[in-house]
Amino acid sequence: MTQKLTAFPSAMALSRAIADLRLDPVTLAKDCLQKAEDAYGVYISTLPERALVEAEAARLRARAGCRLGPLDGVPISWKDLYDVKGAVTTAGSKVCQILPAWADAPVVQRVAAAGMVSIGKTNMTELAYSGLGLNPHYGTPRNPHDTVYRRVPGGSSSGAAVAVAIGSAAIGVATDTAGSIRIPAAFNGLVGFKTSSRRHDRTGVFKLSQTLDSLGSIARTVEDCVVFDACMSGRLPVLPKPASVETYRIVVDEGVLADASLTPAVRENLERAIALLQDRGVRIERRRLKSVDAVLELIRTRGWLGAAEAYTQHSGLLKSDRAALLDTRVRARLQTAASMPVDAAVSLYWAREQLQRELTAELEGAVLVLPTVAHTAPLLEPLEADPELFAQVNLATLRLTMIGSYLDLPTFALPTGTDAEGQYTSMQISLPTGEDDQLIRVALAVEHMLTTNNKEENQNG
Repeated sequence: MTQKLTAFPSAMALSRAIADLRLDPVTLAKDCLQKAEDAYGVYISTLPERALVEAEAARLRARAGCRLGPLDGVPISWKDLYDVKGAVTTAGSKVCQILPAWADAPVVQRVAAAGMVSIGKTNMTELAYSGLGLNPHYGTPRNPHDTVYRRVPGGSSSGAAVAVAIGSAAIGVATDTAGSIRIPAAFNGLVGFKTSSRRHDRTGVFKLSQTLDSLGSIARTVEDCVVFDACMSGRLPVLPKPASVETYRIVVDEGVLADASLTPAVRENLERAIALLQDRGVRIERRRLKSVDAVLELIRTRGWLGAAEAYTQHSGLLKSDRAALLDTRVRARLQTAASMPVDAAVSLYWAREQLQRELTAELEGAVLVLPTVAHTAPLLEPLEADPELFAQVNLATLRLTMIGSYLDLPTFALPTGTDAEGQYTSMQISLPTGEDDQLIRVALAVEHMLTTNNKEENQNG
């Protein structure tokens, strides 16, 4: 069966309904499990026994008035890079299927301790190594925002985003190395939160890049991502106050915005969002950032740091007979990195800290705004048929999210609107590495302004 869009509430809306005894966590879990089973290519495996045990416990706590936290009883999914006890961690591949995980990853343990219900493990690009979300082994999840499912879901966290879009989970737990949270969030009209790489414990999470991997989530609202982020880290899940307009500025990088590769809808929707924020009192600065230019040029001329680390991580696999079982597109990208000169890889490490400092100095405390992707979700069939086209479109899709990954910027991807065909556009808001908590307060404020404006337009329309 094919997946369908659903009017599924946010995680926090579900939580409030559970707390008020208007929603039974067991009934909710069963509905999500059914959607997960029916959805083509979205899940690699489901966890019905675990989900129903967790849901029953959440039901009893709700009835007794002793819930474990604000997301107790809320259904979530896990990108199949996270170890979940009793389930095989496939990394979207056939070559990684060995034995079930003997224990939950630490972040999985923390989330379980907060009462959330694990529905299953979601599909992804093999080894998390593409921004488009194709997977020949388990099927490619179709972007449900196209009535005939012709478009890619975005990757590598394809299943995580589509699971939220179709209502089989309220939160899709994912990872991001070059855009793997932000791109599928963008293509599915959702919110994605890529944290700084050191914010969460990555033990028990399948690696692609030791330096660039970060953990995060995809959901319907910033609020959902923020509360879930606290649960992942074991902190008290208290929602902070949104930042007031007097306390932050936004810098729009004019160099990126002037890039000819941006489609008109991406540019126009971003400009509309910026104009709205300015009307609401946010201070907007437009200037070209030398550090952003430098990152783009460095990646173009020296290569991608994540590619060098991914090749090192999987070089043994590539040299074995099992390499023939890999997706040919993934294998080709990994093998290309084998020819990266050592001095190129080392120069990327050396330049990184300097460029992080330069961006921080250029921003002077302001928030960076960029488009998330230069285009909307592309058609799937041409990419499946033409490896060269796939490679070109994949790099174009990752180009703008790579900036934040290389500099380790905590980043929210926020929807900005749709194009003429109903496909979503998105923007990134970022702060320097480690400033996740301040970014959270700004993201809450920005989302409130954007969504309030949308509600007003709908009422007036």
